[in-house]
Amino acid sequence: MIIKSAEFICSNTQISKLPPPVKPEYAFIGRSNVGKSSLINMLTQKKGLAKISQTPGKTQLINHFLVNDSWYIVDLPGYGYARVSKSKKEDWNKFIRTYLDKRESLQCVMVLIDSRLEPQKIDLEFCSWLGEKGLAFVLVFTKEDKQSAVKTDQNVAKFKKALLATFDELPQYFITSSETQSGRDDVLNFIGGVNQHFEIPSFKSPTDHLSLKSGN
Repeated sequence: MIIKSAEFICSNTQISKLPPPVKPEYAFIGRSNVGKSSLINMLTQKKGLAKISQTPGKTQLINHFLVNDSWYIVDLPGYGYARVSKSKKEDWNKFIRTYLDKRESLQCVMVLIDSRLEPQKIDLEFCSWLGEKGLAFVLVFTKEDKQSAVKTDQNVAKFKKALLATFDELPQYFITSSETQSGRDDVLNFIGGVNQHFEIPSFKSPTDHLSLKSGN
């Protein structure tokens, strides 16, 4: 997929004020400082489109970016961020989950995982929640350039093994680097393939839903 344009459309915390659900959307979400903004900027080739911050929890809104005038990247607040009140964290969790569970045009959740880390409980729990809701998702491992390929492969294998404790099948995954742009074509080609099957207003996601093992 060739990116010809990418622009910021809106930020808000109210589901009712989101753009009409007439274009396919891809929600990008992960732990704070997983490299989400850098990845979005790398995919769109538009430096500064998504704001980058060293402060955990900086993204506190649902941000819509329109790409090629035909589909949306949706930048969601990171989970597991620090230095926020319990009540505010609960409010954010509520509207994030409402968006993910109810948004008609959401095609796939892009779950970002820091490839430098061994499986984190919070990431595994979030994937399990997506599975329980029957939401299509893929894994996007970030910061591949920060360590050896061997170490990245080891951590990816450990994460996949941990998921198999809950899932019957593993989601598709991508290994990326915002610095070297590795994985860019793979992610964009995946999105392009899904876009071809988008229907308005009611549709069935072309990405197979991952099913939880019985009893979980």
